[in-house]
Amino acid sequence: MKGKRIQEMREEILNGPIERTLLALAGPLIVNNIVQVVYNITDTFWLGKLGREALSAPGITWPIIGTLMALGMGFATAGFAFVGQYIGAGEFKKASRSAGALYSLMLFFATLTAIISVLILPYALRFMKVTETLYPYAKTYATIIFLGVPFAFTYMAFSALMRAAGDTKTPMKITLVTVFLNILLDPLLIFGIEPFPKLGVAGAAIATVTANAVGAVTGFYLMFSGKVALKLNLSSLKPDLEFYGRLFRVGLPSSVGQSANSFGFVVLTRIIMGFGDVTYAAYVITTRLVNFLTSISRGISMAMGTMIAQNVGAENYERAKRIAERTMLVNFTIASLAVLIIGIFRVPIFKVFLNDPKVIEESKIVLEYFLVSVPFFNGIFIVVNRTFSSAGHTKKSMMLGIIRLWGLRIPLSYAFGYVGSITLLGLTIPLAQLFDFTSRGVFFGMGMSNFIGALIALAWFLRGSWMKRIIEKETKNKENGETSYQTEG
Repeated sequence: MKGKRIQEMREEILNGPIERTLLALAGPLIVNNIVQVVYNITDTFWLGKLGREALSAPGITWPIIGTLMALGMGFATAGFAFVGQYIGAGEFKKASRSAGALYSLMLFFATLTAIISVLILPYALRFMKVTETLYPYAKTYATIIFLGVPFAFTYMAFSALMRAAGDTKTPMKITLVTVFLNILLDPLLIFGIEPFPKLGVAGAAIATVTANAVGAVTGFYLMFSGKVALKLNLSSLKPDLEFYGRLFRVGLPSSVGQSANSFGFVVLTRIIMGFGDVTYAAYVITTRLVNFLTSISRGISMAMGTMIAQNVGAENYERAKRIAERTMLVNFTIASLAVLIIGIFRVPIFKVFLNDPKVIEESKIVLEYFLVSVPFFNGIFIVVNRTFSSAGHTKKSMMLGIIRLWGLRIPLSYAFGYVGSITLLGLTIPLAQLFDFTSRGVFFGMGMSNFIGALIALAWFLRGSWMKRIIEKETKNKENGETSYQTEG
């Protein structure tokens, strides 16, 4: 996908039929998401053979990993918005220069994040009240994953830049290779199949880091060889302080928001772990299943992001709004079907991963009190949040995420799970009698946060304040004909 192809894709995104273009972009992303989730499920399957503690280790540590990696993801989001809008505006050279600046910045933050991650890991695990039986597994897994953060960051940047250019096939092909490698290495390293050593949880982490390294190196090579839409060279990696300033302005709110949300899941894990290993294991398996069944809707949301970025860059605001609205309808339907499927086949599916009667019984609570809210989260909240970030309005996406997690999910899940009663407007509500201080209260609070968060997101979306691009506007001085730029939004 080079010069001619990128212009053809741009024309399709700006003027082609919305549904056809959306599905064309979404196809590779859906495949990409499905194979990623297949890996996660495979990882869960193999670790489940080692017991409940090993199975829970990745789920416990990923909120910590996500909190620190969110800094890089925030700047990747900003780079995606800038590059996508430049392409939408027809400024292809600026798109490539912005891509190089993002790449160099991500390399710096990757190293910094890896160091910080290893230093704070023991304190984070203790804060989450990880049990003594789970602690060594979680610490081992997370330490190895942190060592591979530079690979994860650079591949994250590559994937975001390709999506911004409308190339969703190249990241998919690389992901297929890396996930296949990961799935292949998992049992070899976990169980020590000759000639590999038996490493247990550490083996699963090493397999993940190895696969990420292959993806990062491949993406780096393709961008420097000119075999993909955006070509980089050594000069394009030179620090660009002016662009860094703009990238910080847009990326920092996204980084703060994603870090706050990831840390929120650290707190949420602490709340869920208060009810023991059984409850958390049921939660981990259930969410993995949901991720698999909603891979289609998440792929469509990502494709929508590309179309939003380029249409906003071209100032086609009404078309961008229509794209988002149609995506909401499609994703709500898909997520509803996913929850229905899990509800029908819950018991036999759980037995595949962990034939533990206590965990299977607990999964019924997760389904009834939490999963029924997933269509509102996946079909409305996620679409609106990605619309805001793709348009470059990262402060809005930051606030939206913080409101849902810190303003709703954490307080509600704690209140319904642990608080005996609350008083509102002089009326005392006996929460203990409703949920008997069981995990039902926690999952009910989580579900309520999805319902309310979706309503807030939809209202904010309909205001239309996000329909303004962030790239500079070229203007001409009438007296001397000089060109100047003014940043919009």
